[in-house]
Amino acid sequence: MTTATLDAPAATRRQRRFNAKHILRKTPVRILIAVLVLVQLYPIFWLIMGSFKTQNEFFAKPTWALPESFSFDNYVAAWTTGNLATNVVNSILVTIPSLFLMILLGVAAAYALEVMVWRGRNTVLLLFVAGIMIPGQMILVPLFTAYFRTGLTNSLWPLIITYTVMGLPLTVFLMAAYFRAIPREIFEAATLDGSGMVKSFFYIGIPMMRNAIITLALVQFFSVWNDLLIALTFTTKKQLQTVQVGLLSFSDEYGSTQYGPLFAAISLNIIAMGIIYLFLNKQIMSGLAAGATKG
Repeated sequence: MTTATLDAPAATRRQRRFNAKHILRKTPVRILIAVLVLVQLYPIFWLIMGSFKTQNEFFAKPTWALPESFSFDNYVAAWTTGNLATNVVNSILVTIPSLFLMILLGVAAAYALEVMVWRGRNTVLLLFVAGIMIPGQMILVPLFTAYFRTGLTNSLWPLIITYTVMGLPLTVFLMAAYFRAIPREIFEAATLDGSGMVKSFFYIGIPMMRNAIITLALVQFFSVWNDLLIALTFTTKKQLQTVQVGLLSFSDEYGSTQYGPLFAAISLNIIAMGIIYLFLNKQIMSGLAAGATKG
């Protein structure tokens, strides 16, 4: 019997002890993660279960009781009589243009402030940063007065303009930080090859910032889609209500709430947002990882 044969069982025991210690070290972290996942999923589970309950079940049975049947009547009522379909269309018509303008103008401004050299650019950047510190509630009344005088109150334009302007400071600030980490030699080489500022922006700047743009766009998308205060302030007609404002219509003027359709509408909203996040999860993680190494 050789020495290697005698050492094999000892090496196996050492490997087993190492694996056991490794598992014990990881166990608290895994338990914590499981608890956090449970805390996040537990309310969503009961929200979805509540979307299948009838109005009588909400009042006559305990809160933790499961629905008697899994009928989609509440979802149909939320989509049709609850006017959710119109609300979703309005939210899309508001969110997509606002997001497009916010990202295009914000990325272009960050490019001009960080890549292009001109006098006063640091002062302009500070003004954008100062815009982050201004509470949006302070400007709602003056904005409403301005929109009313210009005749824009009976359209979705007040929402698009307000979301775009209020999202620009954060967009410019974060995109400027990303542009700051890109080597200037890349843009200088493009200039020597005959590329102008506009061409460098679209063919070099934007492709290099793709993951960062997707990450920031998703953050701003959730901010605009889930907003209630601005949409409630500038929505003057029921036909112009967004999803978040439309959820208020499930409660009538006497305080009675249709809980089943309301839970169904909220569930549809949460599921749609979750699907969007899962679809773009890889790009989001890439953008966050890139942002963590900036500076």
